[in-house]
Amino acid sequence: MEKIFDNTQVAFSSMSNKELERAFFLFNMIKNPALVKIGTSLTNVALKLHLPVEGLIRKTVFDHFCGGVTAEDCLPVVGKMYSKGVSSILDYSVEGKEEESSFDDALKVTLKTLDMAASNKAIPFVVFKPTGFGRFALYEKKGEGKELTPDEALEWGRIVGRFDQVCKLAHQYDVEVLIDAEESWMQDAADDLVAEMMRKYNKEKAIVFNTLQMYRHDRMDYLQRLHANAIAEGFHIGMKIVRGAYMEKEHKRAEENGYPTPICSSKEATDVNYDRAVDYMMKHIDTMAIFAGTHNEESSYKLMALMSEKGLAHNDRRLWFGQLFGMSDNISFNLGANGYNVAKYLPFGPVREVMPYLIRRAEENTSVAGQTGRELTLLTAERNRRKAAK
Repeated sequence: MEKIFDNTQVAFSSMSNKELERAFFLFNMIKNPALVKIGTSLTNVALKLHLPVEGLIRKTVFDHFCGGVTAEDCLPVVGKMYSKGVSSILDYSVEGKEEESSFDDALKVTLKTLDMAASNKAIPFVVFKPTGFGRFALYEKKGEGKELTPDEALEWGRIVGRFDQVCKLAHQYDVEVLIDAEESWMQDAADDLVAEMMRKYNKEKAIVFNTLQMYRHDRMDYLQRLHANAIAEGFHIGMKIVRGAYMEKEHKRAEENGYPTPICSSKEATDVNYDRAVDYMMKHIDTMAIFAGTHNEESSYKLMALMSEKGLAHNDRRLWFGQLFGMSDNISFNLGANGYNVAKYLPFGPVREVMPYLIRRAEENTSVAGQTGRELTLLTAERNRRKAAK
């Protein structure tokens, strides 16, 4: 494959000089784990004490990793990226709520983004988290096969109703739905519910997508079992394939509860697992659709090569690449410039409510080997290129 991801002029074509400098400053900060730890602690304290720090957060880390406070706020960013061949997925990134009113609010926001997607070709997907629509502990109990109390059964019925409302409308609008994966001990119930939605709404093609976290060593088996069901029952499979985002938490819980960790033994084993899932789905692409959620250049090149071998068009609707806003622009914008389907997850929500998401992003960039270094190398190259071009 021709190497396209080093073209920094294309990668940062949507960034002004000021935005480029802010990105350079942020990734320089993020590369220091101690600084990230102190910064997140101080931010949490400041927000709890209601100190006036939201403006500072908004001008720095929030604006780099988020599209805005509301879905409408995101539209200028959506338009700017789409002009460069990169689509957007509006992601309501408010986390950790436990009240029914919050779940109803999340449903309303998701349905609103669905309306926006239906009338805006720059927004090809909608997305939600299972725990955005219901309590974590209830998914856990349901997944363990324990009997629910009458009240819990009603509560579970409301969760199913929220899923169904989104998937049904998405099917009517012909807009795909990405449903995120979360911690392994709540995921079984979510998997079963998403499979139920696939049976209903994926008869002609993939509208509903689940998420496979390939740092889990059991996910290939799960995919093959689901495929057997799909063949028997006549539905298509949509999958967002990722490596995973909860590794430390997974290891810790497994150790505390005395069960084997569900996580692959090494980064290399995870990479192999990821590539196996993509390869398997490409072999069955006639009844499957792939959203390759990855910041890994090698995995992206491998999928591009598989597409080429199969003679598939760059813009085949069954194949998408995806990255997070504010990260890996060298992958996203170069894919877009070369005619591939690519979309950025564009988080939004009130600054205070989105902080858990932002803290995760900072910690992830610190812990993922090479991620921050790669961003800084590319940003430095583009700064130098722009200076030389003056």
